Amino acid sequence: QLQLVESGGGLVQPGGSLRLSCTVSGGTLENLSIAWFRQAPGKGLEGVSRINPSNMPSYLDGVKGRFTISRDNAKNTVYLQMNSLKPDDTGVYYCAVDAFRGAWTLPGSYDTWGQGTQVTVSS
Repeated sequence: QLQLVESGGGLVQPGGSLRLSCTVSGGTLENLSIAWFRQAPGKGLEGVSRINPSNMPSYLDGVKGRFTISRDNAKNTVYLQMNSLKPDDTGVYYCAVDAFRGAWTLPGSYDTWGQGTQVTVSS
């Protein structure tokens, strides 16, 4: 059974950087598409970025040019490098396995989720 574990969250000042990791166990990453979602306080899940097995990325418009998604199949890990962070980037960040049930930005398209990691951008 696939399991996902996120790490790398924390408190950072505006303009700072963080790198999140999503490690897959119970299976191999090689043939999976993985997405990052976030949930800000009082709001719903928002798709941030997705990467497919061919390393093709997709991004939420508001993070283009600031966030970079990548994968290391040998380490069974997907990364989200977040630069120039803003207070609006604050939230719990989750990674999930794409089950291809719809658009990549829809939470219902995913069937295996990690427990989340908190990102707080504040001065």
